[in-house]
Amino acid sequence: MQRLFAAKTALFLVPLASLAALALAFIGQYEFELQPCVLCIYQRWPFAIAAALCLMALTTSARPWAPWLLLLSALVLAVNAGIAVYHVGVEQHWWVGSDACVGKTGTAQTLADLRAQIMATPITRCDEVVFSLFGISMAGYNVVFSAGLAWYAGLAGKTGFGVGFRIKHRQ
Repeated sequence: MQRLFAAKTALFLVPLASLAALALAFIGQYEFELQPCVLCIYQRWPFAIAAALCLMALTTSARPWAPWLLLLSALVLAVNAGIAVYHVGVEQHWWVGSDACVGKTGTAQTLADLRAQIMATPITRCDEVVFSLFGISMAGYNVVFSAGLAWYAGLAGKTGFGVGFRIKHRQ
């Protein structure tokens, strides 16, 4: 169990999990035609950033910074969990999404304004659940997944300070 929370292990598992989440999002989009909304797109970026940070930490020049990069990955993933919580709230109509999510809510004064407003409305709205499993939307699952991965990356980053981070090279 101690090995699972080692920084070296986390530097492989965090990007693997992040890239798997991205792969599932793209499979849903391109294979099952589940078109993402703006918030869905926003939730993809932190996975890519966390994966890049961890993979960067595996390079020789960044190895001393590995625990810090894991902690930064944890922060980025925690932000992603926050975006997902916001998205779930918009889906459940607990609060109103931004104009980018649901289009402008103002009333049009002219026919041209109405047409411009309709054309500016996103095709996939953030307040509509496109897919759910057991009554939980993809954003709901992302809350749990991102928070869990953030916790894991944070714990592994913290333990990386105490143990030291070295990769042995064979000569």
